[in-house]
Amino acid sequence: MVIYLPAQANDDRPLLDELTPREVVRELDKHVIGQADAKRAIAVSLRNRVRRQKLEPELAEDVMPKNILMIGPTGVGKTELARRLAKLANSPFLKVEASKFTEVGYVGRDVESMIRDLVEISIEMVREERLDEVADRAEKAAEDRLMDLLMPATPEASESNERTREKLRERLRAGKLDDRMVDIDVKDRTPAFEITANFAGGNNMDDMDSGFKEMLPALFGGRSKRKKMRVADALDYLIQEEEQKLVDMDQVTRVALERVERNGIIFLDEIDKIAGREGGSGPDVSREGVQRDILPIVEGTTVNTRYGFVRTEHILFIAAGAFHVSKPSDLIPELQGRFPIRVELKALTEADFIRIMKEPKSALVTQYIALMDTEGIKMSFTDDALVEMARIATQLNQMHENIGARRLHTIMEKVLEEISFEGPDLKKKVVKIDGAYVKKQLAPIIKDQDLSKYIL
Repeated sequence: MVIYLPAQANDDRPLLDELTPREVVRELDKHVIGQADAKRAIAVSLRNRVRRQKLEPELAEDVMPKNILMIGPTGVGKTELARRLAKLANSPFLKVEASKFTEVGYVGRDVESMIRDLVEISIEMVREERLDEVADRAEKAAEDRLMDLLMPATPEASESNERTREKLRERLRAGKLDDRMVDIDVKDRTPAFEITANFAGGNNMDDMDSGFKEMLPALFGGRSKRKKMRVADALDYLIQEEEQKLVDMDQVTRVALERVERNGIIFLDEIDKIAGREGGSGPDVSREGVQRDILPIVEGTTVNTRYGFVRTEHILFIAAGAFHVSKPSDLIPELQGRFPIRVELKALTEADFIRIMKEPKSALVTQYIALMDTEGIKMSFTDDALVEMARIATQLNQMHENIGARRLHTIMEKVLEEISFEGPDLKKKVVKIDGAYVKKQLAPIIKDQDLSKYIL
């Protein structure tokens, strides 16, 4: 069998409210191979969020999200499952490594910064949605402004002037005026003086950053200067300006904060790195302290952000870790209790690798075929090529560190290295990758055990 690049299908996904747990699993199957137990847990958790929003407000307030702890080796799909879940639910999503945080007094980030970052993501999401809604109106308003620059209005309107103006508008829309130069007023974003960090006072870098962001628009937002630019560039600039006028940022902020509180998802990766008790030296000293700092956020608290207060009670937390050295029971009991759903993700097999390369929507094979198609090269993979790459990936994961599906990326790059390099100059534009070609490209590296540790 030969795999070619499939036709792009329209993304007609059902509304979240209509998705049953079984349908959620079906959606996740399009992107992640295997891991049925984890998908079921995620699907139930997502459905419960929909159910909660249909309850009476008083009861809904007491229904807490069932946080999930994923246990499994690297490269088996933990992060991808969480990311796809957030996309499916249109939820603000943040991935953060638990090891980034440290106990107060050590170098690192304050745990509350994850909520501030989630709020920023949510605001950008809502803002993009509002921009899409006003795009047509903004384009029309910007076009009218540009027309006034190209053909200033006369004191007395006439039919001939209107006809001339409409002809000019048609030429503008056809791109025939793109290279003409116009003078427009643009906002000056250059500070008139240098600001140093000393003005902010205090040691919280997040607060200082917020202070800068709030202060700069107030200082420089009203200044403008005359600038000459191409019509095409001027139209883009004016569309952005009109979009900003049409979007109510106060409303965006209110909706974004509510979305964080009701639908936010935080993926706490590498939680096994902070599992352990005090009693050591160096980084180990702060492990339990970090857990105790994270605990109030997961339990439910109120975090002060520069956009307002955010309650964390109903944010869904998905924690993940390999737990090679430590185990979930090494976490402090209070934190363990906040992750009632635990799922173990299985290591990937050779059969899984074959499926990963060809089944998901944006499978590795699909990606590389599309990349080479941009060079006019029609590339295909035979079944025995996929089997050979899967076999080598499994073998290397067993011999060296098991990095799961990430091993396939390295192998695929080495197999296609020559074709990728020679691509634009290849005279033969039809290329078939078979098992023999895979062996030929990888044989020298696999034979040299020391080299394969570093290359593959």
